[in-house]
Amino acid sequence: MEAVLTSFYFLLLMIVLLGSGIWIFAGMLLASLIGLMLFLDIPLPMIGAIMVKRMYSGAGSWEIACIPLFMWMGELLFRTDVSERLFKGLSFLLDKLPGRLLHVNVAGCALFAAVSGSSTATVATIGKITVDELKSRSYSTNLSIGSLAGAGTFGLMIPPSIVLIIYGVLAEESISKLFLAGILPGLLLAFLYSFYLMIRSLINPGLAPSVTSQRNFFQYIQSILLLVPVLILICIVLGSIYSGLATPTEAAAVGVVASLVMTLILRQLTWEVFLDSLLGALKNSCMVCSLLAGAAVMSTAMGLLHVPQDISTAISGLHLTPYSLMVVLGIFYIILGFFLDGISITVMSLPICLPLVLEAGFDPIWFGIFLVAMTELAQITPPVGFNLFVLQGMTGHSIGKVAYAAFPFFLLMVFGVVIITIFPDIALFLPKWIFGT
Repeated sequence: MEAVLTSFYFLLLMIVLLGSGIWIFAGMLLASLIGLMLFLDIPLPMIGAIMVKRMYSGAGSWEIACIPLFMWMGELLFRTDVSERLFKGLSFLLDKLPGRLLHVNVAGCALFAAVSGSSTATVATIGKITVDELKSRSYSTNLSIGSLAGAGTFGLMIPPSIVLIIYGVLAEESISKLFLAGILPGLLLAFLYSFYLMIRSLINPGLAPSVTSQRNFFQYIQSILLLVPVLILICIVLGSIYSGLATPTEAAAVGVVASLVMTLILRQLTWEVFLDSLLGALKNSCMVCSLLAGAAVMSTAMGLLHVPQDISTAISGLHLTPYSLMVVLGIFYIILGFFLDGISITVMSLPICLPLVLEAGFDPIWFGIFLVAMTELAQITPPVGFNLFVLQGMTGHSIGKVAYAAFPFFLLMVFGVVIITIFPDIALFLPKWIFGT
């Protein structure tokens, strides 16, 4: 009973510190420091030595080196006309579908997610063109904003996903397998969004105004050529990984070089673009690495305090079925998503939740996809949904209106999570097919 109370007090301490509004990194370190001092009576010098060692190992592994590189790729493309090329190319190809140019949000985000790895960068890059274009053509404001908010989360699921890299490092799972596992669930969500847009547009054609212009064969060829830069980058990055020529980290380095060459060929690589993209990647990478360092310290503190074991024992005592456990964890992640971003949710919850999931018999690769899907929800739930803030700044609408527009896509994402939970082979098929395990 005393051990359970210790775990409860430690978790309460974490909630209070992290809910106070201080930096997540500082909150995790403070919670670990106070917890070890109060509950285990470890001398301060020894705690300091533990924290330094764990911070170094948590943020200094070779696998993490791909994070700043993938971020630099996204930052480079964000500062070019890639989004404009995507819009022009996709608008020709998708204009005949019910919902017309609304599908550009979904397809554009899916393609850009495959070269950026970031949800916020995906929303900002695609949205800087589509928001104004769809508004000027009198498309439904709610569907325009909502589809962009929902599809922008593909940056967390479709490889090269930063959250999947972090999960792979923390859970000690293959990043290549996780990348493969994220492809079909990401396409499933894209299909659900597009299907919803088609149904809504068929019921109310006024949501997506018709056009009278005719397209000829050569215009379709030109539209495909506009997509070539992004498609080349996707093939270079993912192709180098799954051909066995490069590890994810090496592929990220190749992707950066390819992005630099491409922006140079397109005559958009200036010193300002180069330095701004480098500084943007540096800033975001420092944030991610600080969270990983804090998470490593917190995981050690939790292990010494037996928090995961105590929670696992308590939940095991409830005699939940595996699917009941996932429902409980799903609700838990949705609640966390109201207050934390996806990366913070991942690094904070994994030491507690992963042992429970493994004990229930779920595959750790599958759980990585489940966790990423739940962190996607955090991107579009107020009050801390980053995608909502980006769209609020772009559109000038209130955060409430943006959240309302995103709500149907929140429900579609929940439905997608249910599907991959009932049919886990959606996530596991490609890793099993490629790696045979």
